[in-house]
Amino acid sequence: MQTEKVDVLVIGAGPAGTVAASIINKAGYSVKIVEKLKFPRFVIGESLLPRCMDALTEAGFIDAISERGFQKKSGAKFVKNGRICDFTFENQHTPGWTWTWQVPRADFDFTLAQTVEKMGVPVEYETTVTGIVFNGTDSVTTVEDIHGHKKQIEARFIVDGSGYGRVIPKLFNLEKQSVLQPRKALFAHTNDIRRSMADEPNRITAVVHEKGVWIWIIPFSTGVTSVGFVGDHTFHDRFKGTPEEQYRAMLDSEPYTKERFKDVEFLFEPRKLEAWSATTDKFYGEGFVLTGNVTEFLDPIFSSGVTLATVSAQTAAKLVIKKLKGEAVDWEKEYMEPTLQGVNVFRSYVMAWYEGTLDTIFFSKNPDPEIKRQICSVLAGYVWDQSNPYVKNHDEAPKRLARLIEVTEKLNPTA
Repeated sequence: MQTEKVDVLVIGAGPAGTVAASIINKAGYSVKIVEKLKFPRFVIGESLLPRCMDALTEAGFIDAISERGFQKKSGAKFVKNGRICDFTFENQHTPGWTWTWQVPRADFDFTLAQTVEKMGVPVEYETTVTGIVFNGTDSVTTVEDIHGHKKQIEARFIVDGSGYGRVIPKLFNLEKQSVLQPRKALFAHTNDIRRSMADEPNRITAVVHEKGVWIWIIPFSTGVTSVGFVGDHTFHDRFKGTPEEQYRAMLDSEPYTKERFKDVEFLFEPRKLEAWSATTDKFYGEGFVLTGNVTEFLDPIFSSGVTLATVSAQTAAKLVIKKLKGEAVDWEKEYMEPTLQGVNVFRSYVMAWYEGTLDTIFFSKNPDPEIKRQICSVLAGYVWDQSNPYVKNHDEAPKRLARLIEVTEKLNPTA
């Protein structure tokens, strides 16, 4: 069997894999990416957050992304029964990027992969990992291409950025269920013929349809808009027929979408995504590190996926470089803890969203400007900023605020 040798094998050519590969490659180490699918390929997670821009910058991707002319994103808007809560990233607590992009992920991910190839990192598409044997931190990975040809790749370290594929967790039985309730999304890309500047294409809109059910509306620079309905199975089970019939009925059931997307053309038959929440006990082991959605994917709300993917990959890459240099790495303290910090903050806000806590905060009558800036930083992805009380106390601070708002508005209903 043919054998190759590299310093680092990266599994997955998405944002996590390409960010890690680029940073390690820049440090002078040989890197190879294997990717199960052919690019470009469709994936969800189309609205980025400002925090990921730091990782994309360090990886050297910003210029290539800019050249694609993706829709710039400068905020997030929440809508419920005609009420609007608008967050602008320029008005946030944490210093940092004040904008990012909204992207068709097929084009975005392919751009990153092509860019890392130009940097000298080979990417082998349609190549599946079938087995990994570790000998200390060294490893031998068996891969098989679409034609059935097998080979082995010897590496000094592996970065698993395989996303939903979750290669190492599945191979080594590391997976466990998330604490989040199972949910489902039905979504499509539409020709948004009724879009106007009033619809604010420079931000994602999240519409509260009913408790526990929401709609994402993500405009792209091409005039196409991504629209998806997210809810539990009881919501989706109400709608019968083909995926298109179900989807059109959903659009008709919400006043905000009924008029704008009436009789619009779909670029593909509406698709379902479900059972996305999964996690694992350890994000690293001897000879490997897990990045991005392989660690834990939470939920589409708050668009945390690409940020957690790129930031975890950025952190992991630097630690892999330290390891390859022969320096000591405390994976628990230097990787597991900060990665969990980001995941846990976002998880708290995901749960607060579905419980209705954030409804109370977002649509309060007299929001406190400073608190809104602090929450805006969370929504911008700055979930590692311990100077922000809504990061540091992410479990309790939103709940306390919601209770205070409820009491205040009850005592002063006309205020």
